Amino acid sequence: QVQLVESGGGLVQAGGSLSLSCTASGRTLSASAMGWFRQAPGKEREFVAAISRNGGTTRYADSLKGRFTVSRDNAKNTVYLQMTSLKFEDTAVYYCAAGGLISAISGAYAYWGQGTQVTVSS
Repeated sequence: QVQLVESGGGLVQAGGSLSLSCTASGRTLSASAMGWFRQAPGKEREFVAAISRNGGTTRYADSLKGRFTVSRDNAKNTVYLQMTSLKFEDTAVYYCAAGGLISAISGAYAYWGQGTQVTVSS
């Protein structure tokens, strides 16, 4: 079992930056590929970014490339999502997830955090 806890969400003005963290317990994070997803009100959950077990490979949603950066520190059992130039449409609940292989598909991830709210004011 893996327990994931996201933190770092909050209210930020458009154009600002925010950094999310996802800390794992119950299992060494280095054994898992990690993904970030988000869900806005009334919309389906969508892929944001993912990173391989050793951090050597990353993937991003095309619309977010250049603004979001995913990274990890396996020694701290933590994955990060750095978000810059935030837009109103980035408002959503952001979830981290752990799985076997890096993927943009939510079904590839077995474990999920409870989510953290990011609200971008226009």
